[in-house]
Amino acid sequence: MADITYPRHTSSVTTFLPGILLTLAIATLAAGAGNIPWIANLGLGALTLAIVVGIVLGNSVYPRFEPQCHSGVIFAKQKLLRLGIILYGFRLTFQQVLDVGISGILIDVLTLSSTFMLACWVGRRWLKLDRDTVWLIGAGSSICGAAAVLATEPVIKAAPAKVAVAVATVVLFGTAAIFLYPLIWHEVAQVYPAMSAAQFGVYTGSTMHEVAQVVAAGHAISPEAENTAVIAKMLRVMMLAPFLLFIGMQISRTAPQAGGKKTPVTFPWFALLFILVALFNSFNVLPAHWLSYINQADNIILAMAMAALGLTTRFSQLKQAGVRPLLLGLVLFIWLIAGGGAINLAVHQLGI
Repeated sequence: MADITYPRHTSSVTTFLPGILLTLAIATLAAGAGNIPWIANLGLGALTLAIVVGIVLGNSVYPRFEPQCHSGVIFAKQKLLRLGIILYGFRLTFQQVLDVGISGILIDVLTLSSTFMLACWVGRRWLKLDRDTVWLIGAGSSICGAAAVLATEPVIKAAPAKVAVAVATVVLFGTAAIFLYPLIWHEVAQVYPAMSAAQFGVYTGSTMHEVAQVVAAGHAISPEAENTAVIAKMLRVMMLAPFLLFIGMQISRTAPQAGGKKTPVTFPWFALLFILVALFNSFNVLPAHWLSYINQADNIILAMAMAALGLTTRFSQLKQAGVRPLLLGLVLFIWLIAGGGAINLAVHQLGI
């Protein structure tokens, strides 16, 4: 959601320290609570607990301290999340990436394109929403949540209020998916035992909104599901650049601006670095105990990022959104679950 701008009194590390320490405290608390047996049995891991605690604090006591903590929280939400995803590559090998392969790419392409086209059709024709709101919500739902919304905004030059509404919808339904997908897996495993945890991980990564939410949901299912979910999601994130190029061409075609400067498209380099780290890890260069330390640090970094995401989630912005944007977000959420599931099953049945 749109970040509130606070004046900067200094550029020193002390500007970021309060917010970073706050997210670290929440991450540490969540990690400890996640080790409690009855909580672990509910499928609530450290990542899920961190975002829940963050949301509770973000809508209660945190606003009092937000001016002091804002810079550090945003740093954790943006920079630490990308670092955490890059380091996640040390848990994977390139062979696992190749295992997702053509089928994973096809699933991502079909899910992305169908979701965005549905957003345009329902949002413009049925709900009579403006183009910018529809495109922002469609981008967030079809690619990578708030990151896609914020990346699309400078391309279409959307108003800040529309950006906040779009981010609010994808955060709301994406957060709900963290708790819903493990329940779906429990039912699918009984009704359709032929589906493996790895295949469900591809479904999770190809249909959930945020990278952080995919990590949390996959983590709550199984390590195998988490690994394939992250790979499928990162392949989807890497489609952000061509998507933005397509949007830019559409705008240039329909409303060319004489003499205007074109907004450069930002490539999601952290997704590429994630793949490169997984490739490096495939050569088994680092000792096992080094990898263990890296993975432990990565767990904390990801939990801090999710705590920051929770702290910046505001229920008040959902009130400002009105009913129609939320309805569009809901329609796309249902499509991602049902339609995305159908796409996954169809591709698996075809044996691609």
